[in-house]
Amino acid sequence: MARTVHIVDTPSSSRRAQATVPGAQAIARAAALLRLVTSAGADGAAVGDLARRAGLTRPTTHRLLTALAHEGLVDHDEETGRWMPGPELYLMGAVAASRYDITAVGRDVVRSLAVRTEESAFLSVRRGDETVCLLREEGSFPIRSFVLSEGVRFPLGVASAGIAILAFLPHHDVDAYLARHPEIEASWGPTHSPDRMRARLQETTARGYAVNPGLIVEGSWGMGAAVFDREGHPQWALSLTGVEFRFSADRLPDLGRTLLSHAHQLTSRIAAARR
Repeated sequence: MARTVHIVDTPSSSRRAQATVPGAQAIARAAALLRLVTSAGADGAAVGDLARRAGLTRPTTHRLLTALAHEGLVDHDEETGRWMPGPELYLMGAVAASRYDITAVGRDVVRSLAVRTEESAFLSVRRGDETVCLLREEGSFPIRSFVLSEGVRFPLGVASAGIAILAFLPHHDVDAYLARHPEIEASWGPTHSPDRMRARLQETTARGYAVNPGLIVEGSWGMGAAVFDREGHPQWALSLTGVEFRFSADRLPDLGRTLLSHAHQLTSRIAAARR
């Protein structure tokens, strides 16, 4: 049965901060709304949808959004009633990009991956316990999967990019992550139970790349390979998505080799660029 793709709510680290730092609750709630608004993309999101996903009342959500709009962090479309990212986010992002953004060195690698495989190719970054898609490049094959696009977040271990990243983290970090997120199985189904996720991680380390056989949306397959920083930590991932018959058993090894070679190329570029 096909699944609806979820926009990820407030990370557990933010929830823990709410209980320990004075005044953190309002900041954490506002930050969660900013993440949800940006995840909704250019079309924006309705206040009721944002309230539900953030776990807040509608009045509280509206009050926080109004305050964020006053600071220019979100915009409100009076005709549609939807909330969208504001101009101050763009300015802040432009400054932060000089430190965190690797799209400049990765864009042509993602494009090459899409050309070589004819599938949609992506670059995602690890952000805490999630992955966030940074780049999407369409492949030439006319039937495509639209599970992933820029700004979409998934918990680690759910989409192929997050499986690849989680698989190459130290074992104690994997244990801690699964302990922090017992809700993943309830949110994403029995295929995401801790035991089945661990088995998938072991398969990923053995192969070198992750395979997601339609676990998010039925018939939409994905593959992911970790991209490492200079210290050898998996901070990003390249991934492919497409329809199931394009990921047949006889084609998977070739796709995997192509994916790994591009991930290695990007890892080498990042190391060179940050010396």
